[in-house]
Amino acid sequence: MTAPRFLVCIVLLTTLTFAQQEKPGNAAGSAQAIHESAIIIDTHADTPQRFLDENFDIGQDTPVSDGHIDLGKIRQGNLAAEFFSIWVEPDFKGHYAKRALDLIDSVYKQAALHPDKMTMAFSVADIERAHQQHKFAALMGIEGGHAIENDLRLLRDFYRLGVRYMTLTWSNTNEWADSSGDIDDPKVAHHRGLTLFGEQVVREMNRLGMIIDISHVSDDTFYQAVTLSRAPIIASHSSARALTHHPRNMTDDMLRAIAQHDGVVMVNFYSAFVDEDYRKASFDPAKMKQRDDEVEAFKKAHPHPDGSPVGYDEYAPLEKKWAAQFPRPPLKSLIDHIDHIAKVAGIDHVGLGSDFDGVTSLPQGIDSVADLPKITQALYERGYTREQIHKILGGNFLRVMRQVEAVARQMQAETH
Repeated sequence: MTAPRFLVCIVLLTTLTFAQQEKPGNAAGSAQAIHESAIIIDTHADTPQRFLDENFDIGQDTPVSDGHIDLGKIRQGNLAAEFFSIWVEPDFKGHYAKRALDLIDSVYKQAALHPDKMTMAFSVADIERAHQQHKFAALMGIEGGHAIENDLRLLRDFYRLGVRYMTLTWSNTNEWADSSGDIDDPKVAHHRGLTLFGEQVVREMNRLGMIIDISHVSDDTFYQAVTLSRAPIIASHSSARALTHHPRNMTDDMLRAIAQHDGVVMVNFYSAFVDEDYRKASFDPAKMKQRDDEVEAFKKAHPHPDGSPVGYDEYAPLEKKWAAQFPRPPLKSLIDHIDHIAKVAGIDHVGLGSDFDGVTSLPQGIDSVADLPKITQALYERGYTREQIHKILGGNFLRVMRQVEAVARQMQAETH
């Protein structure tokens, strides 16, 4: 065989092999292979309340009726890293920082209990190192700026302890930022977005390298934060308002604004945030009043001897039972939100922020973190490529975190 013919054969063989690998259903190009080769990052789970209040061990296999996350399910879902939410109920007034510290400690305790399978992580490098070592990376984000008790020193302390994002508000407006949760409540004092101190918080978060999270904030707070921040911002667990009309979700203009500033929207899996029919049924005023009355009755019937508030973990079963009366939406509803954000903001600006262990209803087929491969399969069936799926599953968030770290280094150098 002459040299030219030999080279042609090699090229044809290589091309044929590549085509076989990319063919749908073939092992190397299948949804399963794409999922297994990705660094998958979820930016919001409320599991620390289970660690602290229920003495839950993440190494313990649990039924999905009790919780969405444990190490066995994490392994099944191929989850590389989770941001555990440090959420302090507003009822803990006067003890916000103490409660936050207890929750932070509970995450460290889990990592210490399972050093062969789990490790704390504080940077992109830590996440990548843990992935190489086949360990689950645990990160932390504060949900609700009231946890810093209007003190930048506490904000810095939380950063030193490993907190790498903070949601500027939870559903409650705090002293320096408005929330979407009570923006229409005339009894709440609002600020038309951020106060001067709120602007200081944003700048200090940039300087520290703490990601600014705008899930839960009011529209005014959102636009002010995204404009003021020198680093990209995230919505750690929000979906698209154009599909499901809830103020917790992002409008198309918000999606474009986040993209313009190179941020990312992490899609929330909660049924009421991804399916309009479910939202309308579950947020019916009469039904919501019934639920709220039942919760209040439970709290009054189960007071704590020390006067501390009744925690969410105690009345969560009641809320789950209440939510079960509404049919779960199809998985398609969740995928539609990912698809919409990818089209409006761009493929580089969408990710996953499940809200596992913090919601009472999930779409059909998503019962726990073990079911994450179903999302990859659905995206694959819609024509998303390997590269695009890898971005959605974690690559986009890693890019944002790298940029936040770089901005922090730059700002810290400017002050020296």
